[in-house]
Amino acid sequence: MSRYAIIGAGPSGLAAARALTRRGIGIDGYEASRGVGGLWDIDNPRSTMYESAHLISSRTTTEFAEFPMRTTVDYPGHRALRQYFEDYAEHFGLTGSFRFETTVTRLEPRDGGWDLTSVSPDGEHTQWYAGVVLANGTLARPNIPTFTGSFSGESMHTSAYKSPAQLAGKRVLLIGAGNSGCDIAVDAVHHAASVDMSVRRGYYFVPRYLFGRPSDTLNQGRPLPARLKQAVDSRVLRAFTGDPVRFGFPKPDYRIYESHPIVNTMVLNHLGQGDLRIRPDIDRFDGPTVRFRDGTADDYDLVLLATGYTLDYPFVDRKHLQWQGAAPRLFLNVFPASFNGLYVMGMIEASGIGWQGRYEQADLLAGYLDAVEHDATNAARFRERVTTQPWPDLTGGYRYLGLDRMAYYVNKDAYRGAVRRERHALENPAPRSRG
Repeated sequence: MSRYAIIGAGPSGLAAARALTRRGIGIDGYEASRGVGGLWDIDNPRSTMYESAHLISSRTTTEFAEFPMRTTVDYPGHRALRQYFEDYAEHFGLTGSFRFETTVTRLEPRDGGWDLTSVSPDGEHTQWYAGVVLANGTLARPNIPTFTGSFSGESMHTSAYKSPAQLAGKRVLLIGAGNSGCDIAVDAVHHAASVDMSVRRGYYFVPRYLFGRPSDTLNQGRPLPARLKQAVDSRVLRAFTGDPVRFGFPKPDYRIYESHPIVNTMVLNHLGQGDLRIRPDIDRFDGPTVRFRDGTADDYDLVLLATGYTLDYPFVDRKHLQWQGAAPRLFLNVFPASFNGLYVMGMIEASGIGWQGRYEQADLLAGYLDAVEHDATNAARFRERVTTQPWPDLTGGYRYLGLDRMAYYVNKDAYRGAVRRERHALENPAPRSRG
């Protein structure tokens, strides 16, 4: 029986471990930190978590279906989630399959499989596997933009932010307004001397609760067509949150859901109270002074880059993942068309897809690997579909912004539907024709 490596013990790595072991497929897991949880483990050196972080999707739309969370809190915090992953791994017997405090440094193809080199307190080791599952996450390598001029104060990416104590008494400029940036802005108003946010484009703000319920639990039936959902939800948001333009944000030049919405309306409350200000895009740095595109300027002590992350699989050459632009080009964001024995888990971003969506992704991979072992004909049919037929449209009819961070964005309903169809085809192969 072939054996596979899984790199990463966060949600996607655990989903892959559960799906593969459930089918009797042998695995070895590799995790650089001391335990499971991935970025949700704030003590993990590679974690980008901060003290005030909570889920931005609600518990029931996020949890694994076969292992509900014990808490009844709608939006649990990172410590509860770390405990959840520890319980998940223990319940399904996954913990012992991982080698902790072990960093994968290199993957090299050999003899139809892969040599995996890792470093641990015991030294460097190389082991051969029939295939390797890359589940090391998408939010680890900070995106650091370049600016004209130089800033003489303190500058850091939000990945290095852990506690509002880091902001105490400082004049803070946040560059960017994603979900983490808005969370940190809300932290900052209670500790910093002043808080400004520099933004280039407009955003849509979704409240965590609508009509007394977590907003993402509404409309869970048959999905509406994209244009209809955009029209309906835009009207609902205007009724509940008003127009963010009146708080200083630019008007969005795209429709809702064509980029990831901000699930944080507290930032609008603080803008309304005068606790922070919106500033335009940056023109240049000039010592302690930041000069903006509209000709205004101000002095700051700390520039905090809420500029997102870039995909990074540093232990394997990009040619093996068929990179195209900002992301690998993979069937269903999992399978290289070359079927070279590398598989990617978790390279999907989508509003509401949750960890169950990632488990379904892992279950499709497990179904394919099981077919490789026990039904070579059906596995070959799957590879033929991938290499000779058009790939499914995963946008759900939405026209996503052409940004690097949207390069692996999918619509949850389109994606899960495509995954389920492929899994059904693997489990129910077409009957062979009789000659």
